Amino acid sequence: MQIKETLVRLTLILFPVACYSQTTYLPKDDKAYILLDRLEIKAQTDSILNFSKTRPESRITMLNGIYDYEKRFGNSSLSKTDLYNREGIFRNNLEFLSPEDRLKYASKKPVAKSFYKTPANLYEVHVKNFDLIVNPVFQFTVSKEKSNDQRLFLNSRGLYVRGKIANKIGYYAYLADNQERDPLYVQQWISDRRAVPGEGFYKTFKAAGGVDYFDAEGYFTFKAAKFIDVSFGYDRNFIGNGYRSLFLSDFGNPNLFLKLNTRIWKINYQNLFMELQSATIPGGDQLIPKKYAAIHHLDIALTKWLNMGLYEAVIFGRKDHFDFSYLNPIIFYRSIEQQNGSFDNSLAGLDLKANVAKQFQFYGQFLLDEFVLTEIKKNSGSWVNKWGIQLGGKYIDAFKIKNLDLQVEMNRVRPFTYSHGDSVANFTHYNQPIAHPLGANFSEVIGIVRYQPAPKWMIEGKLIRYTQGRDSNNVNYGSNIFLPNRPPYRITDFGFDIGSGWKTNVTYASLLVSYELRENLFLEFNAIFRKQQTKTAPVTSAGTTVVSLGLRWNMHRREFVF
Repeated sequence: MQIKETLVRLTLILFPVACYSQTTYLPKDDKAYILLDRLEIKAQTDSILNFSKTRPESRITMLNGIYDYEKRFGNSSLSKTDLYNREGIFRNNLEFLSPEDRLKYASKKPVAKSFYKTPANLYEVHVKNFDLIVNPVFQFTVSKEKSNDQRLFLNSRGLYVRGKIANKIGYYAYLADNQERDPLYVQQWISDRRAVPGEGFYKTFKAAGGVDYFDAEGYFTFKAAKFIDVSFGYDRNFIGNGYRSLFLSDFGNPNLFLKLNTRIWKINYQNLFMELQSATIPGGDQLIPKKYAAIHHLDIALTKWLNMGLYEAVIFGRKDHFDFSYLNPIIFYRSIEQQNGSFDNSLAGLDLKANVAKQFQFYGQFLLDEFVLTEIKKNSGSWVNKWGIQLGGKYIDAFKIKNLDLQVEMNRVRPFTYSHGDSVANFTHYNQPIAHPLGANFSEVIGIVRYQPAPKWMIEGKLIRYTQGRDSNNVNYGSNIFLPNRPPYRITDFGFDIGSGWKTNVTYASLLVSYELRENLFLEFNAIFRKQQTKTAPVTSAGTTVVSLGLRWNMHRREFVF
């Protein structure tokens, strides 16, 4: 039985009645996340927003978090820019406001009486038992890269639709047609992996380096019980508080998923079941082999300011069917995986998050793929010691400068982490990692500065430095998680440390200046510097600078931060 039919039937059997108010979710990189992070840190203790490790965030949870913050602290601690961002959130979530509150955001001069009745939405309907919002999506960017005569560009057009039915079912759909030609380091990434970063199937477009792809996402949501949200559709998910995630990121292509999220007392518990695509060479009419993932994440508020999370995941390949033993929403997956013969790829993890002094957030993740204690004691660099660690911190209103927010993050992942004994059960989807975009065998440090000097302005700088031991001469040093980690791909058992192999250093720096011309319409200037050097033979060095100017409307910014 196909996974789509299985999940639909399972949903109908387990959750036949949806009788509570329903929500949709904030899209990837929505501007609202900036204020949500700030409010959670400012509130510090026992906030509705404290369960922020699983994204996308529910729109209802977001609004309830804002209401809770204002009830407890008022608005006196919010800057002019924070208040502007707050109003933007309400303008963009009118279906959850009362008819009286919606009137506050009515446009003075709608277009042709039916369009832009409010500043944020092209077309909207709010009647009994039905809410509908329709908006265009658009992004056009032109870029110039040093020492590259190609014309670089991004051209995206489409629309999204969202709403509610009878206050019981939420729905969302996003459609966009895209053509782009990216900087040379991104073109090399596409050539190596036969995939566009963050997207799936693509075609070549015009001259060399251009790609053409269609992006479609969508889902339905409903409440199975007062505390249980159910989502089924095709989209991305993210687990963590960092810029990166070692558990599950939204870097890759969307996938089919069924998500059950239970939020009650001091607990947020998420079950996520996904259908993924095995690695393949795209092209022609073919059925791409499927594989599947099941993920549990339990987030517990240990104190009013400290959260601890427990994570487990299993990736497995079956001949176009889901393994029903992994549908158990509670049992430890490693036990099931062992009962099945220890054939699948199981991972476990621990995460922590602490909000401190109403200005700081400290977070971290520890991912355990596999280890042998005796080999750790020997310090032999055994290939079976596969783990990753993340440590990070956020500092809002830094140095008493309002809306100056800083973030520092470190990620280290040992060789062969996320890989498996075959080329199927690795932690990937459609030729891309679904955790950290670098795969494995790397050490990375990230610094981010975000400053909003005025309500419509944002300045953001990123500085990233990483070292990775890349594979060379057909020898697997553990960075390419698509390769099987068994002989003959792995030629030895010992001597593997982070950076082993073709040692490569990469420095990435970017500066973004963004101005919101009108609601959700941004004029943006972006500059990127990237330098890549290999420190072991063959020694190479390559650097580039890219300058871009773009217009973005109702969609996330396309970035290639690797």
